[in-house]
Amino acid sequence: MLELAKEQIAMDQVAADKAEALRLLADRLVADGLVAEGYLEGLQAREAQGSTFLGQGIAIPHGTPQTRDLVFATGVRLLQFPQGVDWGDGQIVYLAIGIAARSDEHLRLLQLLTRALGETDLAEALRRATSAEALLKLLQGAPQALALDAQLVGLAVAADDFDELAWRGARLLQRADCVDSGFAAVLQQAEPLPLGEGLWWLNSERQVRQPGLAFVTPQQPLRYRDQPLNGLFCLASLGAAHQALLERLCEVLIEGRGQMLYQATSSRTVLEVLGGEVPADWPSARVTLANPHGLHARPAKELAQLAKGFEGEIRLRLVDSAQPAVSVKSLSKLLSLGARRGQVLELIAEPAIAADALPVLLAAIEQGLGEEVEPLSATPEPAPEVSVPEVRLEAPIAGSRLQGVAASPGIVCGPAHVQAERKIDYPLRGESLQHERAQLSQALAVVISELQLLVQRSDKAIGEIFVTHQEMLADPALTDDVEQRLRQGESAAAAWMAVIEAAARQQESLNDTLLAERAADLRDIGRRVLAQLCGIEEHAAPQEPYVLVMAEVGPSDVARLDPSRVAGIVTAHGGATAHSAIVARALGIPAVVGLGEGVLLLEPGTPLLLDGQRGHLSVAPAEQDIQRALAERDKREQRLQAAWTHRLEPAVTRDGHAVEVFANIGESTGIAKVVDQGAEGVGLLRTELIFMAHPQAPDVATQEAEYRRVLDGLDGRPLVVRTLDVGGDKPLPYWPIATEENPFLGVRGVRLTLQRPQVMEDQLRALLLAADDRPLRIMFPMVGQVHEWREARAMVERLRKEIPVSDLQLGIMVEVPSAALLAPRLAREVDFFSIGTNDLTQYTLAIDRGHPSLSAQADGLHPAVLQLIDMTVRAAHAEGKWVGVCGELAADPQAVAVLLGLDVDELSVSARSIAEVKALVRETDQQQARALAREALLQDSAEAVRTLVENN
Repeated sequence: MLELAKEQIAMDQVAADKAEALRLLADRLVADGLVAEGYLEGLQAREAQGSTFLGQGIAIPHGTPQTRDLVFATGVRLLQFPQGVDWGDGQIVYLAIGIAARSDEHLRLLQLLTRALGETDLAEALRRATSAEALLKLLQGAPQALALDAQLVGLAVAADDFDELAWRGARLLQRADCVDSGFAAVLQQAEPLPLGEGLWWLNSERQVRQPGLAFVTPQQPLRYRDQPLNGLFCLASLGAAHQALLERLCEVLIEGRGQMLYQATSSRTVLEVLGGEVPADWPSARVTLANPHGLHARPAKELAQLAKGFEGEIRLRLVDSAQPAVSVKSLSKLLSLGARRGQVLELIAEPAIAADALPVLLAAIEQGLGEEVEPLSATPEPAPEVSVPEVRLEAPIAGSRLQGVAASPGIVCGPAHVQAERKIDYPLRGESLQHERAQLSQALAVVISELQLLVQRSDKAIGEIFVTHQEMLADPALTDDVEQRLRQGESAAAAWMAVIEAAARQQESLNDTLLAERAADLRDIGRRVLAQLCGIEEHAAPQEPYVLVMAEVGPSDVARLDPSRVAGIVTAHGGATAHSAIVARALGIPAVVGLGEGVLLLEPGTPLLLDGQRGHLSVAPAEQDIQRALAERDKREQRLQAAWTHRLEPAVTRDGHAVEVFANIGESTGIAKVVDQGAEGVGLLRTELIFMAHPQAPDVATQEAEYRRVLDGLDGRPLVVRTLDVGGDKPLPYWPIATEENPFLGVRGVRLTLQRPQVMEDQLRALLLAADDRPLRIMFPMVGQVHEWREARAMVERLRKEIPVSDLQLGIMVEVPSAALLAPRLAREVDFFSIGTNDLTQYTLAIDRGHPSLSAQADGLHPAVLQLIDMTVRAAHAEGKWVGVCGELAADPQAVAVLLGLDVDELSVSARSIAEVKALVRETDQQQARALAREALLQDSAEAVRTLVENN
């Protein structure tokens, strides 16, 4: 572990340039026995890769992974250069910290330096320091206090074992901003310490932002290592901030008071025992912030200094935020609130000083805290005028056809039943704490009971969503935040909705489309509980079949619908991956989503014709259009029945051209059913789903068993495996990945696994061991450059010498436009290409396929995407290699003939689409398909291509 000590510091050093400074550091590390001769080359190589200048006059030179073998012992040596050393680009270094470490332990040092780097005059102070003690004090910065408050206590949480309980504790620390997302993974690697009375201790100092302690207890009695597991302390350790808490905990255990912790029914009890931040029933007052730039540094400093004049605790919180109250005397805490003009602040003071302090602080805030402020108007300030013409929202006119996102296939016709979300009024202040608690408890119990009934009567896919809703309602972070608001005098409804909305907004801010869409789930359960609190009854649905029209249909809304009466679903918002779309597909209800606010203005009873396959909605269509669509629906149902009858037969065009139709799968179970549905092999095994199904990275033996199960079930049919495809938008809970501003353009797919060679090697080893000379095809995702393919291939070839496999092919997924453009070169080296049209489309068109308003335009039949597919196929066939398509386009009925015309060799689709795709192939003439494809390449839009296909 890297720690700083004065013995490691050499003062008053002189170096003419960076090269000499590096030599001095290397000599010092060698002389002190930390590294071997030759480590200097590692320092130089690291600087060649990128400067180690941190800022504030500090650099941290360290070796490369190739020179880690030269490290004898972990350690640091510090050289002060009062005259400064030019580190390049005008960056002057006054302190160089040379690091000798075998792993990424230098990241720990960065954490220790974080507070110091925030000081504005640190560089000058380092230059002027005259002793090692003074310099060390500058680096260590001000000590941080241990975070321990209500949001870090989770009582009676749902957990089945020790690992899950530890994960819950780590999540509380992450929500409190004490740790990074990777803390849960490193905490799982720590050695648990039994404290007695069924209490356990677990700590880590890695991935820590600020010290904090979480305490969690299980909902039901657990055992771990043949001992009771009544409660778990999870410590995010940084320095000695936890020392006083540890001493207090020892006293509690020695006195035999441990049961007070694990039998506690409120976070307040736990905090009182441990000496944490206890929420108190203190007097409070509210004021609206009028400063034009919010509570920035200058007014915050004024407020903090004013508060320090009172001997006692004073706290401040944002009324419309789920953030906990902070000390008014802490400038950094005040700034962390990010309070803006117009937001309501609540001051809370301990009773002994409240009468004196609150009026003074309120008056100071109202007067602007040293700034000139304009009074806030009673109504919201008007937005500045802009020269944009007013857009009046109108209902779609009769005869119009709207394009949305195809969410659930099927063609239906019926009257519109518009359900706009009702505004529910509720009081902001409560009658009493006991009354509001009882009201909320009763409402939660009713909703939980309703959810349990939904779970019982739903299939597995839908039931899992409602189980998630139950877990959300049981989330201690939500209930603790609500409790805190209730103590401040808010009503149960106001406190509940404020916390739900804050949590939903936090979900929406995540760089992950799927996770962000779960905000709809939060709001869904929020509305259910609010309706119970306010005694609101649901609208009765019409008795005749209808098309439901809503802004965004929540999963519980959909699940309560009767498919025999609800002909279809139309929404103004949402994407194809939202839970409502998933539930609609599971119930077999045709749905089109993302049609815009205008559909909410439709008159009830307006005839609607919905095509969930194409994403079309026709408003008050002509009778002949309705009859044509219904005839198409009947014809399609007949075709599907006939296709199922012939599902096991090969897919051969009318003129004798054979095309393989494979299945896309995500798990090893159920492979027999996939084969029974007509799959001639597996064209895409999404191995990341196997990794996600385990609480930690599966080892070689575990993976081998999973892959062997698929190969056994295929009984000699080919298996095409995509290596682990995570990163950015698809993180693993136990694999910490840095947050990225643009995750789709960041470190994901093969880019990530090449950075984690051991994980990749374990997966490849498991695949080769499972093959047993059966047809195995391995493909690497997100390859955009030739060197990525070559590095991945080299790893397989090295393992293949150890584990021979006779029927093995290696290829890449073409998902990045650069891979398609490089196809002529790559085709000479790969055995095959598999085109992932989902990502290829979004990268080619620069449209996020999960975007609520643009996703309908992310169409794989766009001529630009077809050009890249054509380029890839031509390059592959010129070298005698085959090409498959494994994206959603392969199952699109309008795309099958075009893909055949582009001479694609294999189509890999979801198992339920296999029979239909095979039937479409049999109905196609290959030569006519080629002519169609050539014409499609000349079109100017995806819509034009689809029109071309429909007219042929």
